[in-house]
Amino acid sequence: MSVVKKERRIDNNQGTLRDMDLSGRKALVVGLGESGLAAARWLAQQGSHVTVSERQAGSDLDKDALADLLRSGIKLELGGHNVKTFTEADLIVVSPGVPLDIEPLSVARERGISIIGEMELASRYLKTPSVAVTGTNGKSTVVRLIGDMLLKGGKSVFVGGNIGRPLTRYIGGEQRADYVVLEISSFQLDTTQTFSPLVAVILNVSPDHLDRYVDYDSYARSKQRICANQGPGQILILNDDDPLLSRLQPKNGPTVLRYGLRDRPGLYAFLDHGQIRAKTPGEQMITLDLDRFTLPGDHNKANLMAAAVASLALEIFPSAIQEVIDRFEGLPHRTELVETVGGVAFYDDSKATNIDATIKSIASFSKPVVLIAGGRHKGSDFTPLVGAASGRVKGAVFLGEAGCLLGEAFGNRISWSKATNMTDAVSLAFGKAQKGDVVLLAPACSSFDMFRDFKHRGAVFREAVRRLKNGAS
Repeated sequence: MSVVKKERRIDNNQGTLRDMDLSGRKALVVGLGESGLAAARWLAQQGSHVTVSERQAGSDLDKDALADLLRSGIKLELGGHNVKTFTEADLIVVSPGVPLDIEPLSVARERGISIIGEMELASRYLKTPSVAVTGTNGKSTVVRLIGDMLLKGGKSVFVGGNIGRPLTRYIGGEQRADYVVLEISSFQLDTTQTFSPLVAVILNVSPDHLDRYVDYDSYARSKQRICANQGPGQILILNDDDPLLSRLQPKNGPTVLRYGLRDRPGLYAFLDHGQIRAKTPGEQMITLDLDRFTLPGDHNKANLMAAAVASLALEIFPSAIQEVIDRFEGLPHRTELVETVGGVAFYDDSKATNIDATIKSIASFSKPVVLIAGGRHKGSDFTPLVGAASGRVKGAVFLGEAGCLLGEAFGNRISWSKATNMTDAVSLAFGKAQKGDVVLLAPACSSFDMFRDFKHRGAVFREAVRRLKNGAS
């Protein structure tokens, strides 16, 4: 297995803006999230005439950020989208949270105006080899693991993408890192055209975001776009336990490295008596010890294998990888112990925003679980969650817009209650639990009905648990 230290550069009919002098061009950025703000600022620095279009009114947005954009000479179109603004643009950069079928984008598309995302825009000017990670669940954890392993191996790294640091922040500087490690969502992949990472990783694909995609197949195709432009000299890392990924064999010729929980022919990493066995680039088998790895569940062991395979492919010494394994504490709001109250352990897995993530979170525990779930429904069928909860979940508390749907799905299989808010949910869950049980926040839904994001939801949960503990002491 050889690794080429430069990315292939793919040009196609839709990629004509690559290396174009953006000075004087009319660039429209749609959406004022983190990536939209970063893209607008970078385009303005290139001399583009930048307009930002945002459906929210100015009163709902960060005043300091708006003032900064205005000082940079960026025009603001707030409180809705004007079709004329879209059709007059030379380039449209759409934020991941903006549906691609809104009318102004459809009209612009019909007129042949280039529509890309911030990730695609930045990748066209990226000079550093990239490692890109996608999947329904586990992306942030794997990106952080790979970043830590590369750093421990003596490499300089930029870690960003969907994890919260837009790639345009990096290309706006001197690009001195040895590698960029990127978390890529399906929404970001939907707007890629030429993006071609040196190393691509697909962790898993299960139903998610079906409120935005026509069906599961459409969502799955979006995930597979991460390797669409890869070829010889590049690497694709796949979870062979995933039914879809086990069948994926790209035609363009990247080197495919597969991993799985059980040993079978062709795998580059697998579990053996509770330890990871993995191949180095020289095909030597090494062992990585998991005795100090603290993240629970087989899904986290699979995520760790993905990170180890990627790092080994980039010729990081096994000793550096082992040190990261021994010290890695995980990310906030991912099956994280908050407090123990009256012998009941409260865990925050607010990042479990889809059904598969919640199923895996529940499976991490051998003790009886009282589940707190609900939020904004994303269109998936709750039936698999009901089946997975059998024998593991002794009771549940549902909240948010999907609370009634969850209640209907579970019926009378377990004792469940409907909560009005998170404080109520924590109190009701504690009432259903006994000493030695686990209360688990694993919502299986997005947070946007009641909270700003999954982090806000997790923080409110943690505060409610701490208030409960103070009241119980």
